Amino acid sequence: MPHDVTLIPGDGTGPEITRATQRVLGATGVQIRWDVRSVGQDAAEKCGDLLPKEAIHSIRQNGVALKGPVTTPRGGGFRSVNVALRKVLDLFACVRPTKSFPGALCRQEDIDIVVIRENHEDLYAGIEFVLGDPLINQISQIVEESGQGTIREDAGLSLKVISRRGSERIVRFAFDYARDNGRNQVTTVTKDNIMKHTDGLFSETARKVAQDYPKVRHEEMLVDALAMQLVRYPERFDVLVLPNLYGDIISDLCAGLIGGLGIAPGVNFGDNIAIFEAVHGSAPKYAGLNKANPMAMMLSGALMLHHLGEIEAAKRLKGSIATVIAEGKSLTRDMRANRQDQNSAGTSQVADAIVEKL
Repeated sequence: MPHDVTLIPGDGTGPEITRATQRVLGATGVQIRWDVRSVGQDAAEKCGDLLPKEAIHSIRQNGVALKGPVTTPRGGGFRSVNVALRKVLDLFACVRPTKSFPGALCRQEDIDIVVIRENHEDLYAGIEFVLGDPLINQISQIVEESGQGTIREDAGLSLKVISRRGSERIVRFAFDYARDNGRNQVTTVTKDNIMKHTDGLFSETARKVAQDYPKVRHEEMLVDALAMQLVRYPERFDVLVLPNLYGDIISDLCAGLIGGLGIAPGVNFGDNIAIFEAVHGSAPKYAGLNKANPMAMMLSGALMLHHLGEIEAAKRLKGSIATVIAEGKSLTRDMRANRQDQNSAGTSQVADAIVEKL
């Protein structure tokens, strides 16, 4: 029976890598009915809405979506469509598997880490006040009255918010993931020695949740120490669970360990919805040039197949990608030691090579 899946091509290089991913998914033999929808700049140009109701309805109805990268402006412009999607659909958990592939530009070949990131809270909640906002003065008065110093008059302000409910939900998700996927250890990552009432709450909640999973080891680590240990001894880590900001940064660090964002898949989960997407951005300057690496989105597609119950097809697709990487012939330039290598493959050529292996 065909699977109904919402497809969001994205913008920048998104449409190219989406087409390539559709090809390899089709070559697995799994039948998928795609409901193509737009969000972000593409949607705004077509219908004047960055996040059309029709796209949200489609995702809710199908419960599964495959999404290409969507541009988020730096500094100014509109707020992140990716963040908005997570909030509207209550996608509270971001899962980013990090596994080394022989032949990739990785420092070690025994890396197998899953980064699980809380998606709604922390500094990424987006509660901000622009320089000059009179509300900053009111907040500054509260800070002074509480004996915690002052806020400069020339400051912008962001609030860090971590709740017990949000912490418990993501930590329990991480332990459930570990238990259900044969993982042995969950590491809670914070900076609770400094931020005692936010990160401290996250850590305290994690300790309580861990008691319900006696077969899964639990350890705690400060995020700065983790960054160092990941570079030196990545093989000692299994599942990492982190507040929002740390999770974003550490997942990119882990991607660097295995050869880059071009082979880093991801998925955002809610209670009944999953959106599968590559970790990297839209790279608009490369749009239409047939240069973008489609493997991260293809690996996200393999995760999607597994989620849909197409286990054998997911294994074949991942195995075919691994074979192409190991052969080292049909690789985009970001996966080559010499990025000026004239023998680098294009987006469509990578898809050709993977289809051939399926």
